[in-house]
Amino acid sequence: MGRFPAFFDKVPTISLHEPLAAFLGVSDDGTMTYCYADAVKLAGHSCPTVAGAYLMIRKGLAFLYADQLPERGGIEVHMRDNREQGTTGVVAAIATLLTGAAPETGFGGIGATHRFARRDLLQFAAPIDGMLALRRHDTGRGVVLDMDSAAVPPARDMMTLLPKAVTGQANESEQARFGALWQERVERMLVEHADDPALVHVQEWDTAHQQSMVPSPSAVRDQLSSR
Repeated sequence: MGRFPAFFDKVPTISLHEPLAAFLGVSDDGTMTYCYADAVKLAGHSCPTVAGAYLMIRKGLAFLYADQLPERGGIEVHMRDNREQGTTGVVAAIATLLTGAAPETGFGGIGATHRFARRDLLQFAAPIDGMLALRRHDTGRGVVLDMDSAAVPPARDMMTLLPKAVTGQANESEQARFGALWQERVERMLVEHADDPALVHVQEWDTAHQQSMVPSPSAVRDQLSSR
């Protein structure tokens, strides 16, 4: 059985309170803890995009909840780009894993009141100045997050090896070197630069002037109740 790189164990975990898990007896107190390996298993690979998504969600939750345990399922996720654009789908999938927020295909909730619903908490094409934004249902407070992967550039050899690896022309040693350099960059992002403001940008989301463009928590609940 293959092993993940050792540095995965150095990446900070993300703990949340999952009320649905507590309600259904999955966890006594509803606490669920996610690690970077969980994101990798979902995506099927480890790359700067997956690492950046993990870091942005972690930083965003810390900003919104401080010393409190974030509530999974009580958070909206707004993506700047359309779902099919670039790596938006990958980032959104990681966001769903960590926050519970889902698109129109998500869990519709339990009973007539749609309790614990997650559907439509993930939105695309949002008018935000960042890659994604998070907003708490209970307080309405939001945070906008962006990532600049250029803050952690790849090794010089990577640019030489990348074309060979992508086209299948790399020999065994070159392929191994490529993989090692690829994960070395991811490690630097997740371990050395995890709290680097040059890598992950965090800013308060002033949603007051955007209410007509971005659904409010009550609007989302009303939409769910009508289904």
